Amino acid sequence: MAETALKGTSIQTNGDLPTGKAPSFELARQDLTPATLETFAGKKKVLNIFPSVDTPVCATSVRTFNEKASAKDGVVVLNISADLPFAAKRFCGAEGLEGVETLSSFRSSFAEDYGVKMVDGPLAGLMARAVLVLNEKDEIVHRELVPEIAQEPDYDAALGAV
Repeated sequence: MAETALKGTSIQTNGDLPTGKAPSFELARQDLTPATLETFAGKKKVLNIFPSVDTPVCATSVRTFNEKASAKDGVVVLNISADLPFAAKRFCGAEGLEGVETLSSFRSSFAEDYGVKMVDGPLAGLMARAVLVLNEKDEIVHRELVPEIAQEPDYDAALGAV
């Protein structure tokens, strides 16, 4: 189990962030179609994992990664939460974000497989804030479990790894 915090209170996750090759997954896109690692084959991937797009820090991370990574060729940012695809679509529409990959874990074991499912605290059942960077072969080249859920991830470190 790993540990993060919410406003200074310790929160446990179900495991540790993976190392080596990223576990396979199937997540739901905004239109409810499936997306897998193979969907983004040959690209470098930034997995921006967070509790809910309906919180200010999570929303900021989606906007910031979208803005900073859009200039990088061969890189895709996958914004992953337990939010329903409809909420992600509403958020992107309200923010005027186009081409943003929001993926929902609502029908998958992603949170458990990636060790980010919070097992206690007020957000138990949702995912902790984390960032993983995968190379073109889906090997993990950067990982960050953000120590405080109300804190933004280290964008520069993540994007420097791509």
